[in-house]
Amino acid sequence: MKTKSLHCLITACFLLFILNTKAGPVKIIWDTWGVPHIYANNEKDLFYGQGWAEMQSHANLLLELYGQSRGRGAEYWGMEHLQDDKLINALGFPEMAKTWKQQQDPELKGLIAAFVAGMNDYIKAHPGVVKPANKVVLPVTYDDINQHAMYVFFTRFVGGGDLGRTAQWKDMGSNGYAIAPKRSASGHAMLVQNPHLPWQKEFTWFEAQLNTGDKSIHGAHLLGFPGFGIAFNKDLGWTHTNNTLDNADTYELTLQDSGYVLDKQRRDFSKKIKTLKIKNKDGSFSEQQIEILGSAYGPVIRKSAHKALAIHMAGTDHPNALLQWWRMANSRNLNEFESALKMAEIPFWNVLYADTHGDIFYIFNGLVPNRSYGDWFYWNKIIPSTASKDIWKTALPYDKLPKIKDPVTGWLQNANDPPWTCTVPQVLHQSDYPVYMSPDFMSMRSQRSANMLLHDSSITFDELVNYKLSTHSGLADRILDDLLKAPDTSAIVKEAKEVLAKWDRSANTDSKGMVLFFIWASKFQPGNEANYVHHWDTKNPTTTPYGLADPAKAIALLKDAATEVKATFGTLDVPWGQFYRLKWHDINLPANGADGSLGIFRVASPGIAFGKELAVGAGDSWVGVIEFGKRINARVLLSYGNSSETGSPHNGDQLKLFSEKKLRDPWFYPEELKEHTERTEILQRKD
Repeated sequence: MKTKSLHCLITACFLLFILNTKAGPVKIIWDTWGVPHIYANNEKDLFYGQGWAEMQSHANLLLELYGQSRGRGAEYWGMEHLQDDKLINALGFPEMAKTWKQQQDPELKGLIAAFVAGMNDYIKAHPGVVKPANKVVLPVTYDDINQHAMYVFFTRFVGGGDLGRTAQWKDMGSNGYAIAPKRSASGHAMLVQNPHLPWQKEFTWFEAQLNTGDKSIHGAHLLGFPGFGIAFNKDLGWTHTNNTLDNADTYELTLQDSGYVLDKQRRDFSKKIKTLKIKNKDGSFSEQQIEILGSAYGPVIRKSAHKALAIHMAGTDHPNALLQWWRMANSRNLNEFESALKMAEIPFWNVLYADTHGDIFYIFNGLVPNRSYGDWFYWNKIIPSTASKDIWKTALPYDKLPKIKDPVTGWLQNANDPPWTCTVPQVLHQSDYPVYMSPDFMSMRSQRSANMLLHDSSITFDELVNYKLSTHSGLADRILDDLLKAPDTSAIVKEAKEVLAKWDRSANTDSKGMVLFFIWASKFQPGNEANYVHHWDTKNPTTTPYGLADPAKAIALLKDAATEVKATFGTLDVPWGQFYRLKWHDINLPANGADGSLGIFRVASPGIAFGKELAVGAGDSWVGVIEFGKRINARVLLSYGNSSETGSPHNGDQLKLFSEKKLRDPWFYPEELKEHTERTEILQRKD
């Protein structure tokens, strides 16, 4: 009798599994901010719906990104893409994509395939949304997802500095907070998610909510990736910040007889000839052959008659980062979350975490090369090498990475500073780790980040939102008093001092004096330690540097800045928002915030100047502030909106909230979403 009952139970469970995993209807509820809340019976259907939704919101941008990541941009759109095509092919991404597909976990393969199917099915149903110039990219393929991941991971982050890319985006960073119950006024853990990236192209975020069974996950990922890169569910959440991890090295090789020297022996380069097509302005095509060289150090990225540069990047043999993120998103507690982190597939980025159980956590995450010698500064430059000992082959294991769980301080932060200052007083110490792990410094923005928490022993949710949106300048607190005391009798400097003395030391839209301080600071160079009497000190990480080393020079710069501002605006007390703008297509709104070098937590970095206006071009993109109580309490913002399609009402619709220093509700629960539904779609995925 027991055997028969057990057999019936197993049969019933199997039938239930079949019913819950077969392809079924996918429901997408679009809210009034253009965010898709996707409901499905299984994960493949969820990813199908996400692919459909991403293509609906960003069809033309997605096709441009995938075409670029294929290394065929010049063939599709012209000569201006040729250098990117050469780099992508030199790094071997097209071949690596096929290797990744073979090596990827079957679970991930199914999810990527469903995501791609959703994208292509959307275009089949709505072919008119694609611009004629972008149709050549269709259909989207499985390899496109992997090649786009490679392009973003390795040319923008892991190898961005070595390839000379990060200089184009100087303020590419992020903020993150994790607050423990002991420091929270409500007794609940809280989290702040806040990447700062350029407001364009491959750095664009896409927001979504994915729901299946009793699981609901809300967050964002860089456009073109399935799943989430930053997210929260009813149990936990995490964010990423760029870390001070050097896991790409450029080697200068010594050439000999068309080869290179390694361990006192001449070695041959591997060689391959590729032909790249180039679309000419008249629509015709030309061709250019490129020679692709490989070495024991990695692919060759530059070569002259006597030297060659080769690059070695961590993570090119780790194809399951997208799966690791998905497992992080489906975790219910810190143990499960750490199990996902131990996959060690994500090559870069710090992690800050908080959950409903009251745990907070930080890890200097990523693939840290297991090196036998040298400090961080030695490896963070071009390495002249003729020896195989210089080529690291493995990464440090998970248990060797800097990490903290539930610090006694009750809070964790990172604003792209090294791991040692993730909480203060410090718990992690540089001396306890390999000297190549990370440098030791704390920028003005990082200090502002920590100081706001240090001075609040009982943080409310609303206070945390205000901290996130704070535009107060930490730099002004360090040197403005000295600047105002420095002697000078000229009328323009006297007037400038009067304006700065009344200034609120913030970059709000109505802040008068911020324009003058901004222009002065750009001349002063806040990051130059020589400008201060007292330099940054690891024993006083949140209060140094300070004091003007050369008051006369600082006054001379103030005179220049005041003369410049007066000539441009006719007054020195012009409101910040009159000068600093949110310009997006036909939107033109006053901005708040500034670049992080001024010690401002709300990063809004300068982009293009338009006459007497300067537009924001980067900074706060995705923002999430989450409190993990019995119910999720959250506020979010995707600054530039959740669509890039021309004519979409959601292309730039959240900039008004940015201008007003407001966040919005994510409508995490169905009863909340019901009141804010724009439309609903029902899809049917075919197996």
